Amino acid sequence: MSKDQQLSYRSLSISSKPWKEAGSTCKVLAIRLQAMGDVIITLPYLRQLKNCLPDGSTLDLLSRKECVDIPSNTSLFNKIYSIGGGRNYKRQLLYSSLLLPTLFFNGYDVVIDLQNNIVSRFIRKSLMPKAWSEFDRFSPVSAGERTRLTIEASGLGDCFANSNLKLRNEKDGINILLKNGWNGDDDLVILNPAGAFETRNWPINNYVCFANHWLSQFPKTKFVIMGLEGISSKADYLKSQLGEKLINLVKQTTTSQAFVIVQLARLVLSEDSGLMHMAWVSDVPTFALFGSTRSDWARPLGSRSFFLDSSDLACGPCMREHCKYGDTHCLTRYTAGMVYEKAVLLVNSLR
Repeated sequence: MSKDQQLSYRSLSISSKPWKEAGSTCKVLAIRLQAMGDVIITLPYLRQLKNCLPDGSTLDLLSRKECVDIPSNTSLFNKIYSIGGGRNYKRQLLYSSLLLPTLFFNGYDVVIDLQNNIVSRFIRKSLMPKAWSEFDRFSPVSAGERTRLTIEASGLGDCFANSNLKLRNEKDGINILLKNGWNGDDDLVILNPAGAFETRNWPINNYVCFANHWLSQFPKTKFVIMGLEGISSKADYLKSQLGEKLINLVKQTTTSQAFVIVQLARLVLSEDSGLMHMAWVSDVPTFALFGSTRSDWARPLGSRSFFLDSSDLACGPCMREHCKYGDTHCLTRYTAGMVYEKAVLLVNSLR
C-alpha cells in the first residue's frame, strides 16, 4: 500500500456498535438509498456477508424504488423494502416513517447503514438494533472498500467482494441480444458513453475510432450500447458509423436485463455511470474513463479493471459539470489509439 493510500485509510471514520453474539442467528437489515450504481457496488459485499451468516439468519435490504430491480432479481435477500420520494429527503423521510412499523416489527438485530444520511440514520436509530455500523461518506477511499469495511465493522465477520451475482432473468437478457443481431458466438464489447455531465464525456467519435481499432484485431465482435433516453443521440451516431457491428439497446432493457448482458461481455468501456459498476462487481474486464469525477471514490476495483482519470492535473478532479477551460482536457487528451492499446493489454492479461 502506498503512503497516499495509508493516509487515506487513516482518515476513515466508520462508527459502529459490533455484533457480539458470534455464531448466533440474527436478522440483518442493509440500507443503501442512493443511485443505482451505488446500490450495485454493495451487492458483491453483501453476497459474501450472506455466505458468512449462521443458518437461520436473514438478510434484508432497504433502498429506493428506482434502485431495486437488480437486487429483486437475485436470490441474495430474504426481503427487499423500498421507499418512494425520489431524491427528495423530506419525501423519503415521509415514506420511511410509513414503513417504520413494518421494519420495527421484524426486530432487526443488526442494521448496516451503507448510506449514512439523514434518512438512513433516522431509520437505524428508530429500529434500536443491538448492533450497527455506519458508512464513511467522505474519506478518499473507494466506495467498494468503504462498503467492505462498513460491513466488517458490524462484527459479522470478514468481508470481500464475491462476484457470484447471478440473476433470475438471465434468459431475458440473452434473448434481447439474439433478437437484435447477436449470433450467440461473437465477442461482446459494451460501449457506454453515459457520464452524467460533459466533463465526464469522452468525445463520441473516439468510441468509433476505438471500435475500428478493436475490429482490426478482433473482427468477430459485436459492440453493444444500452441505457436511458439521454444517450439516444449518441447511440444513433454510433449506429450510423458502425452499422451492423453495433447492437443498439437504448431504452430496450430493464436494469436487471442490462446487468445480465454486461456479464456476457469480453470488455466494458465506460464513463462514470451505473453500468460501469455493474461490470466490475461482476468481475467483467472493465476500462473506466474518469474526467471531472473523483476516481478515488468511484473507481472500479480488482485485477480485471483499469481506469484513466484526471488526478494528475492541477484542475482535476474538479467535480464541475462544465469545464472552466472549455475543452474537457482531462478526457480529450486520451486518444482512441491509447485507450485501445491499454484495453488490449487488459483483456490479454486475463487469458
